[in-house]
Amino acid sequence: MSKYLLEVGCEELPYKFIPSAIQQLKNGFENFLNSNKVVFEDVKVYATPRRLAVIISGLDKESKDEEKIVKGPIKKVAYDENGNLTPAGLGFCKKNGINPEDLYLENDYIHAKIVIKGKSIVELLKENVPSIILKLQGSHFMRWSDNEEKFSRPIRWIVSILDKEEVKIKIIDKESSNVTRGHRFAQQNVYINNPDDYIDIMRNCCVIVDQEERKQRIIDRAKEEAAKLGAEPYYTDDLLEEVTFITEFPVPAVCEFNPDYLRLPEELVVTVMAVHQRYFALYKDGKLINKFITMTNYLGDEFENIKAGNVRVIKARLDDAVFFFNEDTKKPLADYVEDIKGITFQKGMGTMYDKAQRLVKLSKLMIGDNKSVERTALLAKADLATKLVFEFTELQGFIGADYARVSGEPDNVAEGIKEHYFPLNADGEIAKTLEGQIVGIADKIDNICAVFAEGKKPTGSSDPLGVRRAALGIIRTILTNNLKIDLSLLVNEALLLLPIAKDGENFVDKIKNAAGSVVSRVSGKVTDEIYDFFIQRLIIFLSDKYQKNVLEACASNKNPLTDLNDYIKRVEVVSKLNSPDLLESANRVLRILKEDSNKQVKKELFVLPAESELFSQIETVDEKLGYDEYLKKLEDINPSVQKFFDDVLVMDKDENVKENRLALLTKLKAKYNHIADFSKL
Repeated sequence: MSKYLLEVGCEELPYKFIPSAIQQLKNGFENFLNSNKVVFEDVKVYATPRRLAVIISGLDKESKDEEKIVKGPIKKVAYDENGNLTPAGLGFCKKNGINPEDLYLENDYIHAKIVIKGKSIVELLKENVPSIILKLQGSHFMRWSDNEEKFSRPIRWIVSILDKEEVKIKIIDKESSNVTRGHRFAQQNVYINNPDDYIDIMRNCCVIVDQEERKQRIIDRAKEEAAKLGAEPYYTDDLLEEVTFITEFPVPAVCEFNPDYLRLPEELVVTVMAVHQRYFALYKDGKLINKFITMTNYLGDEFENIKAGNVRVIKARLDDAVFFFNEDTKKPLADYVEDIKGITFQKGMGTMYDKAQRLVKLSKLMIGDNKSVERTALLAKADLATKLVFEFTELQGFIGADYARVSGEPDNVAEGIKEHYFPLNADGEIAKTLEGQIVGIADKIDNICAVFAEGKKPTGSSDPLGVRRAALGIIRTILTNNLKIDLSLLVNEALLLLPIAKDGENFVDKIKNAAGSVVSRVSGKVTDEIYDFFIQRLIIFLSDKYQKNVLEACASNKNPLTDLNDYIKRVEVVSKLNSPDLLESANRVLRILKEDSNKQVKKELFVLPAESELFSQIETVDEKLGYDEYLKKLEDINPSVQKFFDDVLVMDKDENVKENRLALLTKLKAKYNHIADFSKL
């Protein structure tokens, strides 16, 4: 088995392009090998800012021969009346390189079995590698020199080696060789004679090509440097990924800034360091300190200029923050509520001030009169009008919380302002305060309804206002905190509260369109679309823990959005169901009842004892029981259900008797439907 190495060396690649390129290259090479019937063990892709590398191991030297059945023309076209091949038949043979005697008839058409000989892997690599590279997709691709082809950045060298032999390829204007380049501050002309040696050779040239190894080095070195100060480094997955893809050999440098800047909101200082400057903030005994780590791509011993440059940059950023903070806090946060009248929420959906008023009403619908929740809802978006949030948009909510404290607002209101954006991602922290939970749900519901009301529901490639994340955030918040909230009622109210008039309409048109819009939103497809969207997100979220058919069964019989926690209780109980007899009885009832009967059961129309027995047994199934007891009760009465079907012909000739029996089964069906739609189990 062979091993192939491809390395494409470039000028510095945009870090956001690299993770996508890794996945695209892996998929591209795997698809190429599979489609050409080439056996291989593994495709690994490595990447740094200056190179994309692919190593294919366990590679066959040639693709396998392929047998293929080809279909030709119909018999009367392929042969003449004497049984000889016509020009059409002969042409089919010539085209496929087969002898006339190899032809056979099937379904009145001529067929032949042909063998497509395999190609050498060298030939296949030469034919396919350039196109795989040039099919990579990304933003801001460019041309250079007089080339017509585009790539992310100019290609400067290519290495292409199969075992110990070069495989000559050309991509745009560069031909391959066995010469690569080390780190910018290390050896440049480096010879690769065997793919097995590639990773070690590059490491010796101060290039860690394996991104996972590089990422772990960043974590380890950051922790080592922090430990010297008795501190811990702060980093997120996004920060780690970015630093991984802007360095080839990460080396830490500890820098120090003026401790006066620690008076600023902590989230602000950390954001400036992590998001804007790619620095690792440091915490000691749980408190932010005035030192940080920057990961350099430098190999020398002189770090003073690097440290001084980074300190100058962060000082300038923090000076801006100090100025904005001082300007913003000249008036209380509540005074900014009026200013958000000038900030548009979404086109046709009013201003952020309008949204704040909707949040107050939706919050009140969920929890009734609660002054701190109402205050949180009113102030939740106020910080959008501040200079600091305008400069650091990602800090909305965090800045609002700090300004609320400075303004003398209660701590729970300040925390609620921050937490109403939680969770910030799929696995993010859930709001702990009631204020953050309720206002957060109101905010997310408002976003979702605005998107669907405008006909901009999410697709495979777009997620307007992050409504998928918003729906998941609502679901997690309710389930984690065991909140009893009727989401269907909340959706209807949110749709009614959204603006409905359009610019340029006269008064009469506004009234007509408003009436039509309200009707279509609440009683039409928009409401149904939102319900379906929520239920799909709910099932996807829970599918790791519960079987999908159980989730669907418990969502089909009644709208789970009216009480998510009740839905979970039903799902947990039905997940433990192990009674084939009960399932068979329930499904037999559902098969017989094409439509529910609207008649009352009349005991005087019972003909057989089994009818009376089933009726009395149904009466014992009390919907006030807990779901465990309720399901056990359904199992207990099942012998009476089976006896009914054994003894009774439902479709009796007497119309009154038949209707009474259908009414009895409808009553039984309602008992089943209280817990789940058994037809889906």
